[in-house]
Amino acid sequence: MKKRDFTSSRKLDHLRICLDESIESGSTGFEDIRLVHEALPDTDMDSLSLDTRFLGHELGSPLFISAMTGGHPETKEVNAVLAEIAGEFGLGIGVGSQRAAIENPGLADTFSIVREKAPDAFVVGNLGIVQLRDHGIEWAERAVEMIDADALAIHLNFLQESIQPEGDHNAGGCYSALRNLCNELKVPVIVKETGCGISSETGLRCYGAGAACIDIGGFGGSSWALIESHRSGSVSGSEDLHLKGLGERFGIWGIPTAVSLFEIKQCNGPVIASGGIRSGIDIAKALALGANAAGMALPLLKPACNGPQALREAIHTIHKELRISMFLTGKSRISELSKVRWYVTGKTRDMIENRKGGNKIGY
Repeated sequence: MKKRDFTSSRKLDHLRICLDESIESGSTGFEDIRLVHEALPDTDMDSLSLDTRFLGHELGSPLFISAMTGGHPETKEVNAVLAEIAGEFGLGIGVGSQRAAIENPGLADTFSIVREKAPDAFVVGNLGIVQLRDHGIEWAERAVEMIDADALAIHLNFLQESIQPEGDHNAGGCYSALRNLCNELKVPVIVKETGCGISSETGLRCYGAGAACIDIGGFGGSSWALIESHRSGSVSGSEDLHLKGLGERFGIWGIPTAVSLFEIKQCNGPVIASGGIRSGIDIAKALALGANAAGMALPLLKPACNGPQALREAIHTIHKELRISMFLTGKSRISELSKVRWYVTGKTRDMIENRKGGNKIGY
């Protein structure tokens, strides 16, 4: 199998596993966050606005449809549904890694369908940092051009690379490649983790390189370690079984999303909270802790596979939960959620207060 065909086949494997297997691991820490209830709100819940502004763009809500798929002919329809509904609700939307379509331009329509279906949406392209290092700004520009992207996410997935049968284990030169990209690319660069979270130290390095935003991609949602474990388990070779075991053991690796959000808010830059965001209540908590937007993938992927109406209903539910959370904290605008008082308990509080080394995290 040619390399470009292998990349495309892997994308279909990932989609199938996400839909059919148990791939979620651990806890985000949001269960330890409790927003202070306003017993006497002075607002009308039905008139609350979810509109927000993010990286210079007006959005219908802080819900961001996180990067999911593309790169195989069978993924085109899913991206079409996601994009159609993103345009309808005025949501930001990210595409999956565009590597497969850069290697094989015949697959570009599995990504470009997003811009076709959502001509006015805030659309974010996607490229891995290893591919950026190896191919430079040319690949980044091709990713942006492919979907007329408003921003480009550079994803960090070294846990996945570590246990993937075809993974790249060399991270040397990636930071300098990121810095060069931020200096040269004409659209904002978002640095995105993929399930392990980002610390304040790494966040400062990324913002220092010129990143416009960090998508924390914290622990507690879909686990790429478990996804790769399922892939390896479908093959009978001894090396694949070894990688399957590694995937299972590293399924508990990472910084929980709520803790990573505490870390990154110390850096004072724009941030997307993602990784195990499962409801409008989680979005409200994330914004109260300092996020500017909140990304969801798996909870939207499954309804998207059942068509536009199923996805539309899922987003209506999420937005209803967010509105109720605003109402019960006495806030009438999304921007006011950052002023909501909250409590932190349990393991999340323990992790924040017992942080060893580096700067202490303030509340």
